[in-house]
Amino acid sequence: MLTRRGFAGIVAAAGFTEFAFAQRAATDIKAPKGTTWLNGNEFPEGPPTAAVEAMTRVLSESNRYHFTEFPSFYKSVANAHGFEENQILVGAGSTEILHTAVEAFTSPTKPIITGWPSFESGPELAAAQGHPVIKVPLTPHFTSDVKKLVAEAEKARGGLIYICNPNNPTGSMTPKADIAWTVANLPPDTILLVDEAYLHFHPSMDSETAFPYAKQGKNVIVARTFSKIYGMAGMRIGFAMARPDLISKMEPFRNAVISIASARGVLAALDLGPKFLEERRAKMARTRSELFAFLKEQKLNYIDSHSNFVMFEMKKSIAEVGPAMLAKGVAVGRPFPPYDKHMRITLGTDTEMARFRKTLVEVLS
Repeated sequence: MLTRRGFAGIVAAAGFTEFAFAQRAATDIKAPKGTTWLNGNEFPEGPPTAAVEAMTRVLSESNRYHFTEFPSFYKSVANAHGFEENQILVGAGSTEILHTAVEAFTSPTKPIITGWPSFESGPELAAAQGHPVIKVPLTPHFTSDVKKLVAEAEKARGGLIYICNPNNPTGSMTPKADIAWTVANLPPDTILLVDEAYLHFHPSMDSETAFPYAKQGKNVIVARTFSKIYGMAGMRIGFAMARPDLISKMEPFRNAVISIASARGVLAALDLGPKFLEERRAKMARTRSELFAFLKEQKLNYIDSHSNFVMFEMKKSIAEVGPAMLAKGVAVGRPFPPYDKHMRITLGTDTEMARFRKTLVEVLS
């Protein structure tokens, strides 16, 4: 099987490694000056102005830890989503939240069970610790095969089922009926972690969320982030909502509090209410529709995305097309085996998307 490290060794000379793409400051990246970055599922606009102002105001006080502010901060974020303060865990992006769940609910005998391909952070940590990782291929519709996930948990007699919804890298939604079936059929000693990092981009977010199961006290953890639609990826703020005892099991594995600047920015962003999210969601929907139309013109099959990125199929390998795109100044998503002829592209500004379209046509021709 081709691992990320193995692939990196093959294409490092082209500057197309996942690590280099994830860490733009890495010295081995060979990207032209002025490269358009459409590889990290970031939002093309920054944080809202109110958040930037709130973060700026507190920078002069960043010599202090501000520990006393965080209990009220946690309560505010929890209440904004209909939860109590003992039902939330805040971390450095949703990645830290996933890591705390892996630490708390997997072991040498309890696996993490995930659809594949999906977001790698949790499975990679489990593997590094010697915990079993069970990867279940996605359905033909690129969604999580929930019955197989549950069957694997039954065989393992417990563990952590991970569903990224919408899924990264495919952008596809596992239907809410399938999520409901999973919750109803969770085996003993099994926790379901639903990663909703991208759910804000779905027009029916409120009806699709798994939050109700966490509120009902089920064995369900729901992860969210401020990295995506809020445009605060670099500020690193994510959170989980779950039953208090589940939060208590995860909490010891959290590294520390987030920065006070991040906390102030989040509070200012939450104060903007749902209209702010609706406006950003509409922008991404328009850009996504325009990309779908372009891909149809190019006769390139795409996966119906509900997120701020789209995955589509090419006639060439991404290992060939990706470096060629980068050489022309457009960074696209890394390979996601077994979808070796698929490209994942983050939705950018109108100018960025125009450059992407032009470059893709040049490279594919």
